[in-house]
Amino acid sequence: MLVELGARSYEIIIRPGALVGLGAALAGLNLGRRALIVSDTHVAPLWAEKVRENLATAGFNPALVTLPAGEEAKSLGWLAHLYSAAVSAGLERSSPVLALGGGVVGDAAGFLAATYLRGVPFIQVPTTLLAQVDSAVGGKVAVNLPQGKNLVGAFYQPRLVLVDPEVLTTLPEDQFRAALGEVVKYGAILDAAFFAHLEEHLPALLARDPAELSTVIERCLTLKAQVVEEDERETGRRALLNFGHTLGHVLEAASGFTLPHGAAVARGMAVEAELARRLGLLSSEEVQRLQELIGRAGLSTALSPAPSWEEARPLLYRDKKVRDGRLIFALPQGLGRGRVVPVPEGAVEQLWRDLV
Repeated sequence: MLVELGARSYEIIIRPGALVGLGAALAGLNLGRRALIVSDTHVAPLWAEKVRENLATAGFNPALVTLPAGEEAKSLGWLAHLYSAAVSAGLERSSPVLALGGGVVGDAAGFLAATYLRGVPFIQVPTTLLAQVDSAVGGKVAVNLPQGKNLVGAFYQPRLVLVDPEVLTTLPEDQFRAALGEVVKYGAILDAAFFAHLEEHLPALLARDPAELSTVIERCLTLKAQVVEEDERETGRRALLNFGHTLGHVLEAASGFTLPHGAAVARGMAVEAELARRLGLLSSEEVQRLQELIGRAGLSTALSPAPSWEEARPLLYRDKKVRDGRLIFALPQGLGRGRVVPVPEGAVEQLWRDLV
């Protein structure tokens, strides 16, 4: 699969067992021999040595830096640690930075790659379902500030994304299920047929059936690639991919970022679907179908942990979609289609007070 962005185009390799071919794939990209693998304390013990040996066999000189698992790795303090590791590894302008992990590792490593020496090659090797179906493709990289999530970031496309569904065998069940929030999002906002497919084949997906996993990953990334090709910098249609994220980010912040991103998105979608119904965009039956699918995936549809409206309101206005002081939501207009619409604050406040 190719993400076509002119000079910034790149390949997505999706294949069970693809990890063993990583070194060979990189050897064809005309990269420097020194490389930095960025991973975390959960993933590194499982896969880092295998990746390092694979790269060394292909002629690279890889170093490894390990971040703490979890959102704290996206702090400015840990970013400084990554810069120090890049200096110690002797990275040059052509030296690749590899993200070996989930969305947090991808964000932190990607921001390092985007800014170190004004930009070095970036390689995504996602090891979580959430990263494989969503965050590894599209070029969004960021770190957090104490005031909020992803407030310092860039659009920086990878040179290659290598997706090996077999690495998901080591993914904890709660992380696997949380990622299904992002999977459902693609069907709800972009592809009615895919949504129906998920309704029918969810048991096989929950069982991690290899064929079903590959089907779902490929469909999600095909949809993501189409949107990114059309709107790389999120000035238009790409904002549709934020369905569930406006309220989901509030719930993440309210939990102190202990609520997994996919689980927060699932809760955000369930509540934003009710907002869409109140605005005349979704029928009650469609809201029920969406909420039932989320529930069958083992995810909550409740608005929790819910701060008071007075606490939630300033968090909503930190959302990157806010324009001229107006709240903007990506909402489904019938399952499988979406719109980016301004929503009066009063409508959101009423919804919040009704549900909390």
